[in-house]
Amino acid sequence: MNDLKKGNAIEAAQQFIAQYFPHCDGALLAGSVVRGEATETSDLDIVVFDHTRMASYRESIVAFGWAIEVFVHNLTSYKQYFHEDYKRARPSMPRMVSEGIVLKDNGILDGIKNEAKLLLDKGPEEWTEQTVKIKQYFITDALDDFIGCSNKAEELFIANALAELVSEFVLRTNRQWIGHSKWVVRALLQHDEAFTLHFIQAFDIFYKTGNKQHIIQLVNNVLEPFGGKYFDGFSVGK
Repeated sequence: MNDLKKGNAIEAAQQFIAQYFPHCDGALLAGSVVRGEATETSDLDIVVFDHTRMASYRESIVAFGWAIEVFVHNLTSYKQYFHEDYKRARPSMPRMVSEGIVLKDNGILDGIKNEAKLLLDKGPEEWTEQTVKIKQYFITDALDDFIGCSNKAEELFIANALAELVSEFVLRTNRQWIGHSKWVVRALLQHDEAFTLHFIQAFDIFYKTGNKQHIIQLVNNVLEPFGGKYFDGFSVGK
């Protein structure tokens, strides 16, 4: 999609709304272009609110020189997405609504934006002690696999699993939102920049040299405040 001749993002988004959703109640432009983080492959994330729609849907369209991801809701369907994002601790929709630039508004967006901000400010649910122990066990299991593995191909995938497990553990035990893909790093940086740099360095060294020790030490340091590695006594469904 990087061969598209992109013009001004806001103008393109406004043209898109005028052509595809001229009777909607409100529309927002969100995503990387709003945050000033756009790259050559960035698309436009547009959230549309239309009371005539029976159900929400998502659609990908190329128009006005841009690849466009449009998220269409009526005036209540977005609430379920807010709730689901809250439960999984990945606030994709609330974040888009909160940060979004208004393209059109018939007087509904202030209230919806306020809902999104309140949810983001609240933070995710606190993990129960049982959940912490379960996650601690699975990190321990992956770490032991990583330490004992001598197959380079398998090591790569175990390291990937550890990166995901440990980043989630650090964020969720600190009542922070988690992320997926590039949002993992962004969430970690927002929480603790020094730890994030150490985290990235540990995995980077392994991927470049095969040296596991930095990852092993990092994971042990993360688990230490919770009693360290956890295996003996773990039980589910007993």
